[in-house]
Amino acid sequence: MPREPYQFSRAAEELIGDLRGVPFTEPRKMKRRATRELSPLVQELLAKHHIGQHSPEDSIREHWIEIVGPANASYAHAAQIDARCRLIILASHSVVRNELFLYRKTILEKIQQLPGCGHIRSLHIRAG
Repeated sequence: MPREPYQFSRAAEELIGDLRGVPFTEPRKMKRRATRELSPLVQELLAKHHIGQHSPEDSIREHWIEIVGPANASYAHAAQIDARCRLIILASHSVVRNELFLYRKTILEKIQQLPGCGHIRSLHIRAG
């Protein structure tokens, strides 16, 4: 069974290349990573981006009219859930934005009752 070649540091490889007169063509900011199998990588990406799964954003968008009402639903939409478990809502009209801000606690309670949305802690309403 052949052994893996020894991995020198980047500085050592550059030094050896300079001594031997071989140019070092690898970009300085490039990171070397081990080769991985493709199928686990694809499965990881599918899970990370919720491809083929029902995401919390989908269930919020399906019930959006019941959550905020038909008048506000046409002027605002749920954009995404950020890393701090906040739902970002984009409102196209300032009056709708203020109304959603006034009723944010009841809107949040309705959202938390939806399947898969119990982890949402707050709403971030902004113009959009």
